Amino acid sequence: MSDALIVVVLLLVAGAATAAVAQRDPARQALVLSFLGVMLAALFTVLQAPDVGLSQLAVGSALTPLLIMLSVRKVRRRGRSEEEDG
Repeated sequence: MSDALIVVVLLLVAGAATAAVAQRDPARQALVLSFLGVMLAALFTVLQAPDVGLSQLAVGSALTPLLIMLSVRKVRRRGRSEEEDG
């Protein structure tokens, strides 16, 4: 692969990682983390590691953000029910 493509994908990864850190809302962080997972999968594919790219795509861009979103949802629900009770 060309070096220019690798540099472009690396810049996209760096931008997505910076955006994930800059988000304050955990739900938005999970969405940006999903995009970061896709960019990392693309980077691994460009670097000729498609097996690692597929694993990253499954875990980093789908499973982990889903678990974070479910956890955030549960914590927010629990916080609302405690406010109503107290």
